[in-house]
Amino acid sequence: MYHIIINPASRSGKGLKLWKEIVEPALHKEGVAYRSYFSEKSGDVARLAKEISTKLEKEFSHEQQTLIILGGDGTVNEALQGLTVPSKIVLGYIPTGSSNDLARDLKIPKDPVAALDRILHSGAVHTMDMSTISYPDGETRRFAVSCGIGFDAAVCEESMHSKIKAFCNKIGLGKLTYLGIALKQLITARKASCDIQLDDEAPIHIQQLLLTACMNHRFQGGGFMFCPDADDNDGIMNLCVVGDVPKLVVLLALPTAFKGKHYMFKGVTPYRASRIHITVSQPLWIHTDGEVTRKTDEFTVECYKDALNIIY
Repeated sequence: MYHIIINPASRSGKGLKLWKEIVEPALHKEGVAYRSYFSEKSGDVARLAKEISTKLEKEFSHEQQTLIILGGDGTVNEALQGLTVPSKIVLGYIPTGSSNDLARDLKIPKDPVAALDRILHSGAVHTMDMSTISYPDGETRRFAVSCGIGFDAAVCEESMHSKIKAFCNKIGLGKLTYLGIALKQLITARKASCDIQLDDEAPIHIQQLLLTACMNHRFQGGGFMFCPDADDNDGIMNLCVVGDVPKLVVLLALPTAFKGKHYMFKGVTPYRASRIHITVSQPLWIHTDGEVTRKTDEFTVECYKDALNIIY
């Protein structure tokens, strides 16, 4: 029995169509037993993931069970918040989002039928890292791909509420939305200093921070290879820190990030750590796997090795 959580709103509403016209008929053709669950509003995926994983843990306490997610990186991120014991679930992923950075790094097919075929037949189970971000008020949030504070999170936050993004996604030009919002956010970015502590080392001071991306995987933001050396199974996060750099330089560096060549620019610096503590001079937007839920001026990120299992 496969349990499948569907985000019908993924890819600007195409998720439901992809399920009804492509994935569900393929499941019927395969003759496999499944149960489908649909999200209707924010928080539904986490609630469904918790209900399903709790039930599976009770009924199959000594066996790993498969939970399939049909949606984007944000849908996977929300599901992680609900899993009772993530390591006891095998995730299948049918990417139907706008960015699909997790699928890009794991080379999961874009075609829904091909992705489903791997889950049912030919895919291997890959064990990978998962990280958790913690705030001073006690709130925590898991993430699979990356978290970030500053410029990239501000772009994500505005994109989440952009009507233009929905239109551009429908006509296959979604990346134009990100580019336009990125240019706007770059021009209007607020000045903030920060201190970054990597494991037990002395803090690194950035007088004018633009962004810090803490990454388990290589890609974020729809294909930007911010951390080309990231390994999702080494128990270490890679960081891309951009600070104390003129905005014109950032404009030149940003396109090179698609190929992971942005570290040639002074002020764009890579780091590595399993635990990261960051304090900022003023609250800024922060994202986890592209999902923006709050602003903060302090947080801690920790990486957990062998915490997730996914078919790829």
